[in-house]
Amino acid sequence: MIDLHTHSIFSDGSLIPAELAQRAYAAGYEVLAITDHVDHSNIDFILPRIIRVCSKITEKGNIRALPGVEITHVDPRDISALADEARKLGAKIVIVHGETIVEPVPAGTNLAALKSDIDILAHPGLLTEEEAHLAAERGIYLEITTRKGHSLSNGHVVQMARKFKANLILNNDVHIPDDFVSSKMAVKIARGAGLNDDEISIMFENSKRIVQKVNV
Repeated sequence: MIDLHTHSIFSDGSLIPAELAQRAYAAGYEVLAITDHVDHSNIDFILPRIIRVCSKITEKGNIRALPGVEITHVDPRDISALADEARKLGAKIVIVHGETIVEPVPAGTNLAALKSDIDILAHPGLLTEEEAHLAAERGIYLEITTRKGHSLSNGHVVQMARKFKANLILNNDVHIPDDFVSSKMAVKIARGAGLNDDEISIMFENSKRIVQKVNV
């Protein structure tokens, strides 16, 4: 199992990175990305520390930890520059906090994110056809989330992704230990969003593809 969207105490998670990784390992995960919320105020503070601890966690061999960020609630005009800065600072996974229907994310965030150098658009809410097409065209993964609230629009995201052949990925958006779901529950949530067994299998393979890309 792979989870590429988690949070530690460096943003609004409840655990230090070492315990976050241990909880993931105990829950059966082989890879996780620590992707704390960033904006202009903290990206240069958080990323070096996440990179250091991910290296320490990974070298022990129990679980692989990837350093990343989730660019969150920033003005859409700043997303591209922040994504570029994250890459320069060493982020392996770059996520943008999409236009979930349960938070007042600035309008235009999804579109700006999909024009930037990112890997995943998290919980994109009421994704438009233009956005889904752009995600497919640029190879950016659209997130199906297990997180309460954000998951309310999973079905719509699946419909848009299917229509435009955009790639999907399933993440937990972990903030507390109980957010790590089992593989059985992940499948149930995916089916609840309208995915069939073949599409679910492809979605899980997409997580592996991202991890393999990071290896290159």
